[in-house]
Amino acid sequence: MISQSALIIEAALLTQSKPLSIEAIVELLKNIAEVSTSEVRQYIDELNASYENRSFNIQQVASGYRIQLREDYAKYILPLFAEKPQKYSRALLETLALIAYKQPITRGEIEDVRGVGVSSHIIRTLLERNWIRIVGYREVPGRPAMLATTRYFLDYFNIKSLADLPPLAQIKNHESIEDNLAEVELENQQNKQKMEQHIIDDQQDNTEEIFSELANMEKDLVSDFVDITEE
Repeated sequence: MISQSALIIEAALLTQSKPLSIEAIVELLKNIAEVSTSEVRQYIDELNASYENRSFNIQQVASGYRIQLREDYAKYILPLFAEKPQKYSRALLETLALIAYKQPITRGEIEDVRGVGVSSHIIRTLLERNWIRIVGYREVPGRPAMLATTRYFLDYFNIKSLADLPPLAQIKNHESIEDNLAEVELENQQNKQKMEQHIIDDQQDNTEEIFSELANMEKDLVSDFVDITEE
């Protein structure tokens, strides 16, 4: 039988639209008894064990824990979403990749690597999507803003930390799958649905496709970027 504390965690995760941090769960369970973070993880393991033969489980991302559909079931659920996936330009994906791997980085440094200017629209789009943020200003003439990725960026791509990003060598050697691969985006609203509706959070499902598109960057971009990271 599943413990009451585990069921309370399950109820909390079902009602949250964002991942729930382990600290927030500890605070929540204070109404019953003082618990440690290790005990909370045990309760989560208890729940996942009970989900062994279900289409969903509890996953940990950068911001905490959330209930989401297992990846194997994603392809069956995607047709339920009428909204068309948004497509991102290669320039935007290149800019995002440079920020992710070389953060903090300024717009000028991105332009030096790419060899072309970075439009204000691209930076504004990444900021509006909360994938990047300004973390400071370089102490050089003009004091350009330094850009870095956010926790939401990690959550969106189902990544716990930046250490989970694909190694640069892996990206450089990755085989191209399709020249015109479409980046799949389903708005991060699916976690608001109840578990019994079997709604998928698209972040895990889309990670492989987005990074496959990043792997199709021009060879000179990757080569230049590797040179910069080695400096």
